Amino acid sequence: MKLKDFAYILPEELIAQHPCPQRDASRLLTLDRKKNKIMDGFFFQLPELLSAGDVLVINDSKVIPARFFGKKHTGADIEILLLAKKDSRIWEVLLKPAKRMHVKDVIIMEDKLTAKVIDRISDKKWLVEFSDAKDLENYIQRFGRAPLPPYIKREKDAEQSAQDRERYQTIYARNPGSVAAPTAGLHFSEAVLQALKAKDIQIAPITLHVGAGTFLPIKTAEAEEHVMEEEFYEISAVAADIINGARRVVAVGTTSTRALESATDTNGRVHPQAGFTRLFIYPGYKFKKVNALLTNFHLPQSSLFLLVCAFAGKDFIKRAYQHAVKSSYRFYSYGDCMLII
Repeated sequence: MKLKDFAYILPEELIAQHPCPQRDASRLLTLDRKKNKIMDGFFFQLPELLSAGDVLVINDSKVIPARFFGKKHTGADIEILLLAKKDSRIWEVLLKPAKRMHVKDVIIMEDKLTAKVIDRISDKKWLVEFSDAKDLENYIQRFGRAPLPPYIKREKDAEQSAQDRERYQTIYARNPGSVAAPTAGLHFSEAVLQALKAKDIQIAPITLHVGAGTFLPIKTAEAEEHVMEEEFYEISAVAADIINGARRVVAVGTTSTRALESATDTNGRVHPQAGFTRLFIYPGYKFKKVNALLTNFHLPQSSLFLLVCAFAGKDFIKRAYQHAVKSSYRFYSYGDCMLII
């Protein structure tokens, strides 16, 4: 399966740089697979498009403010993205620009905190040791910025950073651990959640901590040769019972989809569990549990785009994306979304 077949053309001006002023006022494109039909609408209409007995599966992972800026002793600017905590002082990180970095380099950050590079894991991943373990968690909350994807451009502006920390987070985020937002959930407001509950549509929270792999492009010419980075997920017994009793399972986002499909047996039953998944869903995959999918518009040739092509068919998705471009929908993390039923 050629990766080039999953390309599409997107005008740069349609890449959303800021969230919609009101979460649930974003646009919603509905794809009806049975009728082969595409319908325009708004996110606040979501409860009208679902039915009693449906279960909405949300990802309650919370984004940590994982992006920092520092300087080398030469004065060169360095950007740090926290990935995984190894112990009280040591973190796996991404450093940018990586070509300037070497083992034993020291990065000087705000409030005199330092990060010493102690090992190189790969071309982009490093291990760093922070100078202060006792107050590191507080430091992250005080000085960390929202880990926005690279196509969202920001200056080092404190007011904008505060806005992003609020909006690059779902309103139902509970479990800290993601370094990228499960963006399909960014559109939910309390009003929409209440309207769903009033219609007897249950909501089942599960967790998948989104890793930096979500930013990484597929580099293999043959799409199926791509290897996903592992991500931690957890599904409780309560959530599994609710999901297994659903009339229809509506996954909110590709992260919820991958967690559900990882935890579902061949008979279509979700089992409560916690662990890591590398599940890569691409065309040809047979879905075991997910019946409908709410998702944002994704980058061409990305693992996320391949997942939605697997769910709705490449030709249908490409037609929907062409319609979205022509209709000036807003794309990517802060953009609009689509419901595939």
